[in-house]
Amino acid sequence: MRIPRIYQNSPLQTGSLIHLDEDAANHVGRVLRMQPEQELCLFNGLGGQYKAVIVESGKKQVVVKIEEFSDVSSESPLSIHLGQVISRGDKMEFTIQKSVELGVKIITPLWSSRCGVKLQGDRLDKKQEQWQKIAISACEQCGRNYVPEVRPVMTLEEWMSEETDEMKLTLHPRAKYSVGTLPTPVNGIRLVIGPEGGLSDEEIALTEQHGFQEMLLGPRVLRTETASLTAITALQCRFGDLS
Repeated sequence: MRIPRIYQNSPLQTGSLIHLDEDAANHVGRVLRMQPEQELCLFNGLGGQYKAVIVESGKKQVVVKIEEFSDVSSESPLSIHLGQVISRGDKMEFTIQKSVELGVKIITPLWSSRCGVKLQGDRLDKKQEQWQKIAISACEQCGRNYVPEVRPVMTLEEWMSEETDEMKLTLHPRAKYSVGTLPTPVNGIRLVIGPEGGLSDEEIALTEQHGFQEMLLGPRVLRTETASLTAITALQCRFGDLS
């Protein structure tokens, strides 16, 4: 049986006894129904992971002893910052989950003129928290010990205006570059993916003004969630750790 990986948002130290936080305890005690003497793998997003053994397990409280630290990493050598225009329904959650599994380092949800999602105030704050939890859950599943940041929502223009040394890429069916002909990025990649209806002509012009290079991803028009994951996979195959 695979040892469950659990994110713990607290300092971890070999030899110490700790109470798992509420979300982790609920998952271990209620969902997995794990018992004393069973093993867990803990990580706190700061690098490496910890072997732990359950000392006490109940529906409301789980206590574990941390036994051993392993300085292991499954991070890609390619740093990708995904700027994803918010998509409807569970498509955004799916994109965040799978992009984390594929090794993306940072995700910034974006507003654009054709974005069909309307969120503000408390609803937006709760959605932000939910997106970050999805990123954490994806790390638990895929073995990453660093948790990608899901940044606060920005407008497309604000995001494109940020100072960066990353290679800037956007998708276009008549682009100059394909993935196979891109120059090697030196400081990572900043990738923008538009909404279901695509970026407007004005927004495409803005990407050019802000130094984004157009990249060809094949002859077919892809849905936004397909485009982001296909582009990330292709870039990881060319410059990262997928082969």
